[in-house]
Amino acid sequence: MAVGEAGAHAMGIAEGTKRDLDRRLARIRGQVGGIARMVEDERYCPDILQQFAAVHSALRSAEKELLMNHLERCATHAIAEGGDAAVRVREEIADLFMRFTGK
Repeated sequence: MAVGEAGAHAMGIAEGTKRDLDRRLARIRGQVGGIARMVEDERYCPDILQQFAAVHSALRSAEKELLMNHLERCATHAIAEGGDAAVRVREEIADLFMRFTGK
């Protein structure tokens, strides 16, 4: 089963991880709004680009946290189940690796 394919089973996001991601995403929304204001105010391009870099970094950090949740919960459970579920999750992990490393 490919990443995000219909029928994929999820164990859910750990409550603490969900709260942390909600906080991170709210902060990122604020940063993006700040970038929009900087563009509107015609601020110095390098200053705006610095804020883009900060948003990219924040998104990568949030991605990593969600990926760790997936590996600790969903993938570990599927591999422990064995059979087709284990095969699917190994393929999914390989797909995720390729997507996030750009290979």
